[in-house]
Amino acid sequence: MSPASDATHLASMPVTVVVYSHRPEVRDAVRTAVGRRPAADVGPVTWLECETGDDVVATVDAGGVDLCILDGEAQPMGGLAVARQMDQEVADRPAVCVLIARQPDRWLAHWSRAEGTLPLPVDPLTAPGVVAGLLRVHAQRPVVRR
Repeated sequence: MSPASDATHLASMPVTVVVYSHRPEVRDAVRTAVGRRPAADVGPVTWLECETGDDVVATVDAGGVDLCILDGEAQPMGGLAVARQMDQEVADRPAVCVLIARQPDRWLAHWSRAEGTLPLPVDPLTAPGVVAGLLRVHAQRPVVRR
């Protein structure tokens, strides 16, 4: 497939994004900042909300998730721990973006194997670009079997 047809294919395919936080206002802020279509070349987003780390893992295990946006400040299990757990336990895990409250915590996101970070509070000017970039990369990566 050529890069132009890749972009057309991605734009026509709906994507599924999990947003995880124990706080409904954080989940709402992420959905509002990213919107239904983060970029013209990315398909429409279906949002799945999770309130617990176990819910995230079960949702990802069920399949069909393209990206997880995980609140690093979530309680009792933070998004960094969920990201690390999925990296260790899920054969073909989706792309992962972690919400971090402090920029110095980016190293923790790297440790958790997250491909991206977004600052809290979520910036509606940068969030769609980060999400679209992660979805583009995820769409092009080969399936990995462990």
